[in-house]
Amino acid sequence: MSLSTGHMDSKPSASRVPGLTSPVLSPAARRNLRQIVLAVVLPAIVIAIWQMAGKDGSLFGGVLPTPDRAWRAWKIWAFGSTGLSLNPYSGTWLANLLFSAERVGKGFLAAILVAVPVGLAIGWNRIASGALDPTVQLLRPIPITAWLPFSIAVFGIRDMGAIFLIALGAFYPIVVNTAQGARDVERNLIRAAMMMGAGRWTILRRVVLPASLPSIFTGLRIGLGIAWTAVIVAEMVAVKSGLGYVLWDAYYVGRMDVVIADMATIGLLGLLSDRIILLIEGWVLKWRRLQSFHS
Repeated sequence: MSLSTGHMDSKPSASRVPGLTSPVLSPAARRNLRQIVLAVVLPAIVIAIWQMAGKDGSLFGGVLPTPDRAWRAWKIWAFGSTGLSLNPYSGTWLANLLFSAERVGKGFLAAILVAVPVGLAIGWNRIASGALDPTVQLLRPIPITAWLPFSIAVFGIRDMGAIFLIALGAFYPIVVNTAQGARDVERNLIRAAMMMGAGRWTILRRVVLPASLPSIFTGLRIGLGIAWTAVIVAEMVAVKSGLGYVLWDAYYVGRMDVVIADMATIGLLGLLSDRIILLIEGWVLKWRRLQSFHS
């Protein structure tokens, strides 16, 4: 027995081996790592195939640059080039990114401030629904590009025109999802609140709004994606700075490597802003996780 025990004790365990004293990754950490890996796999495959297909550095007769060329263009655009350079994009990436992000932030905030109350009114009140919903559905199919001449005529070549287009683009998905969320509130919750003597304003604020939050956040995610689309469209025509302006200018002078770098920047910003919305949603709606846990 002693020999057996000694033999067993001679086997080093993970908890005793130096450098392996830290616990194994938690289930949540493993899930997060798996999600990151899954998210990276498809883009990595596409980039690898794209790079291998353009061995000479470009595709389609030199029109489409390979990822390595776009990467070099982005580095010069972001950090500037060494020595004397006549590259007009050199070192301007951050400034243009901030211009676009500021416009998206202002337009998106304006859309939230208008769309959420209007959506709650449409979904909660029949009179408001009859007065507002037909107009919303009438204007909703008009694309953002159709509003460009109106925006330029009213606001000129200024930031306000871009902010107007961004707010308009983000408004419709937010108002529609908010209205649907208010309509789908469980009637038993409303009846219970009325039996306890709550007025219509209290019910709207304490019952309808919290119950509508999942739909509101869905609208926010969709609206934010449209806001990034709208800012690029607006900056191509209505203003003279930002990622959209750089994209159009680079295309006009044949700098497709800058165009690809610009498109990648827009996509990453859209992804980052969407993750931020999801984090806020998780924090605001943490009561749903607690509710499902206790149930």
